[in-house]
Amino acid sequence: MTNHALLAQDVPARSPRSVYCFAVHAVAEPDVMPRVLELFAKRNLIPASWHSIVTHDRNGNEELQIDIQIQQLETRIADHIARCLRQIANVQTVLTSEKGYSNSAIGA
Repeated sequence: MTNHALLAQDVPARSPRSVYCFAVHAVAEPDVMPRVLELFAKRNLIPASWHSIVTHDRNGNEELQIDIQIQQLETRIADHIARCLRQIANVQTVLTSEKGYSNSAIGA
């Protein structure tokens, strides 16, 4: 048996983790991004990923699209954050999803 095989046996299996994804569409206004980020910051959460872009909607109006991913977030907290996001001025749509993965799937 190789050292690699021994190490694999000694390490206990970790439980699967999940990533919560938030897709926020809003009117492109300067105050939207800090208000969105504030909801995570006041819960001491740092997004694993944050991507934002200004595009144009079907009517030619500027639209801010923000995609956020947070690891290991409880479902009830994710649902609460989504409800709070929907209450922010100029936010038009908030979509959420959860994706699960295991450590072996990400090469850990």
